[in-house]
Order: sequence, then C-alpha cells, then structure tokens
Amino acid sequence: MKKWFQLLRQAIRGSEESFTEGSINRAIFLLSVPMILEMVMESLFAVVDIFFVSKVSTEAVAVVGLTESVITLVYSVAIGLSTAATATIARRVGESNTNGARHAVGQVIVISLAISAVTATVGTWFAGDILRIMGADQKVIELGTNFARIQFLSSPVVILLYSLSGALRGAGSAATAMRSLIVANCLNMILGPVLIFGLGPFPELGVTGAALATALGRSIGVGYQLFSLTKAQKSLGLLWEDLRPNPETIAGIVKVATGGTVQFLIGSASWIFLTRILSEFGSDVVAGYTIAIRVIMFTLLPAWGLANAAATLVGQNLGAGKPDRAEKSVWKCASYNFVFLLGLAVLMFVGAEEIVGLFSPNPEVIATGKMALRVLCLGYAAYAYGMVVIQSLNGAGDTKTPTVLNLICFWAIEIPVAYVLAVMMNFGPIGVFVSVPFAESILALLGIWRFRMGKWKLVKV
Repeated sequence: MKKWFQLLRQAIRGSEESFTEGSINRAIFLLSVPMILEMVMESLFAVVDIFFVSKVSTEAVAVVGLTESVITLVYSVAIGLSTAATATIARRVGESNTNGARHAVGQVIVISLAISAVTATVGTWFAGDILRIMGADQKVIELGTNFARIQFLSSPVVILLYSLSGALRGAGSAATAMRSLIVANCLNMILGPVLIFGLGPFPELGVTGAALATALGRSIGVGYQLFSLTKAQKSLGLLWEDLRPNPETIAGIVKVATGGTVQFLIGSASWIFLTRILSEFGSDVVAGYTIAIRVIMFTLLPAWGLANAAATLVGQNLGAGKPDRAEKSVWKCASYNFVFLLGLAVLMFVGAEEIVGLFSPNPEVIATGKMALRVLCLGYAAYAYGMVVIQSLNGAGDTKTPTVLNLICFWAIEIPVAYVLAVMMNFGPIGVFVSVPFAESILALLGIWRFRMGKWKLVKV
C-alpha cells in the first residue's frame, strides 16, 4: 500500500520522463493518473456550465447544446494538433532528441495561433446565423448569440490549451498539463455562478456569463502552460528562437495534424447532424440529450486518460526502436479500460434517472436524458477497446487509418441509421441514441483489426 501511495504521489507531482524501459504497468500508471485528472478537469468546464445554466432556463441549456455541437469543430482542430504534438514530441523524446522536441513545441504554438485566428473571426461574425442553421428558434437565437460569439472568440485559448497539453503528454510531463486544467477550472467554478446569476457587485449575465467564465478560466490555464514551458529545464525549456517559423517542421506537424483534425472533424460533424435531427423534436429533447452527452463524456474521462497514455507509450517506444513493447502496452491499457467501463456501464444504467435529475427538474428533459443515458452506456464495452487502439494508431503517427474508419462508421453508418430510425421509421429520439453505440461498436472492431495488422509500426514521424 505504501508503495502504491508513493507511486500515486509521483504521478501527481510529475516529471518529464521517458517510458521506454522498466515496468509497463508502472509506465501506464504514471502516465494515466495525471492524464485522467487532466481529462476530468477539461470536462468540468462543460459540466459546471451545464449545471449552472440549467438553473436559468431550458432554452439556456439548448443554447449551450446547439453552440457546443458547432464548437466541437474548433475542438477537432485542437485535438488534431494535440495528436500531432503528442506523436511528434513523444517520438523525439524516445530518440533522446531534446532540441527537436523543444523546437516542435514552438512550431505547435505558431500553428495554433494561425488557425485559431481564422476560426475566431469567422465564428464571431456569424454566431447568430450558426444557431439559426442548427435549428434554434428565435428565442434561443436572441438568448444565445452572445454566448456563441464569446465561445468562438476564445478559439485561440481552446486550441492552445489542447495542443500544449498534447505536447506535454508526449514529453511524459502530463502532470503539468493536469495542473493547468486545475487552475483553469478553479477560476471557472468561481466566476461561473458569479457572472451567470450576478452575485455581489457583478451584473447578471445569464448564459453569456457562463461563456465569459469559461474563456477567462481557459486563458489562465494557457498562461500557466506557457509559463511552465519557458521555465522548464529539460526537453521542453522553450526559447524565443523556437517560435521562429520553420517550414519543414511545420509541414511535418501539419501532415500528422491534418489527419488527426479531419478524423475528429468527421466525428464532431456527425454529432452536429445528430443534434440537428433531435432539434426537430423540440428544446426539451435537445436539453435532455445535451445533459446525457455531458454525463457520458465525463464518465469516459478515465478511459480517455488510459487511451492517451497508450498513445504516449506507443510514440516513445517506437522512437526507441521497441515496437513490441509499444504493442504490449496498448493491450494492457485496453484490458484495464474494459474492466473499468464494464462496471461503470452497470452503474450508469441503474442510476440514469437520478443522474439526469441533478441537472434539470423538467420531467420531459429527465425522460429524454434518462433514455439517452441508458442507450449510450450500452456501448461502453466497445468504447473501451476502440478508444485505446484508435489513440494508439494516432500516437504512432498513423492518423490516416482512424480517419478512414471514422468516416465509414460515423458518416456511412451512424448518421444514416439515426435518420432512418428516428425520422423515416418514426422511432423518434431513441433512434438517434441507438445509432451511437451501434456505430462505435463497429469502429472498435475495425480498429482492432487494423491494429493487429501492425502497419503502424512502420510509420515515420
């Protein structure tokens, strides 16, 4: 017990470390603990927002749901860059090329700022039109346009928060990324209720206050990351010269990031279509679905932590010329993930109504959320293996394979199945919900098949 406590303390305190030698179980533990906590902190932004916003009105929850479904496009870019940063920097660390790792971080920052400038400009200008396209009624548009504008305007900090976290994970310094999210969330949890309800001398801003609190919290988190990078003494001791654009390095990162971005863009866009289909059934349905999705994403965070740990282990061990150790690490992560999610699925199914009831007193919202939660958690066993093998392929720099698999499963299977069941066969919202675990299960099976083929071991980054 004392040994495990010491290991837990080491994981939380963190350090830049190569995981190409020693116990694989120890490596998984030291990487996954801070990554799980990091993911929990990131998801807390959404959970805290929806908790307080649900106290305003059902329309306010719908605003968050519709806007976030589009903002996931920004998240897709951020996650793509994060994927590229993890794969590139993990490979350099595995090669013991500290200068290359540090320089890659600088180029990631340059790319992040360039892309986010475009998304912030376009999204801010067309915020109201975007809500209208998503099927929002006039009341929701009037209530949520400023919320959407602020969300898009904060694109630079969203993308940097993800990409820099990916860089830190690749270097084995996941604890720094974790601490940045803790700092950001503490500020968000304080400012959220203050700005939403107008506590003390602050004005009551409603749903707009939620957007401001989140943007300010994330900005502080990015500031912490940049401060940590400039003060680091090892591989990520960022220097001003590392921010000078290098076409060759940028091209390499963009090549990996493009696959990662398109991959998650495909998945994110599919969620937009699902939300658009559900909007035909009213704001109560959208609100219930939004709550269920937030709960699902929150409970999957430990699983994503294990998947990200697998990606780092794959990158570092391939860099060190140890593909067999990389593969063994992936299967260990997947088996741990399976045990965790299978138990969690039972708890979620049994307690679905009580969980959704924490976020809304509306009977219609609770009924939809309960149904969504129970159907979605049926796919947890498949998610366990799917997310680990997909992230492991990304960690190897093979972002093309997951992109193709996502395109098949989400666009050729999930969306058509959702539309046919919900609209054409008149099953309503449950038709949309069923399509998700169905498509994710197929994705997991195809991912395992491609991973076993072993071509990812030959990818050059």
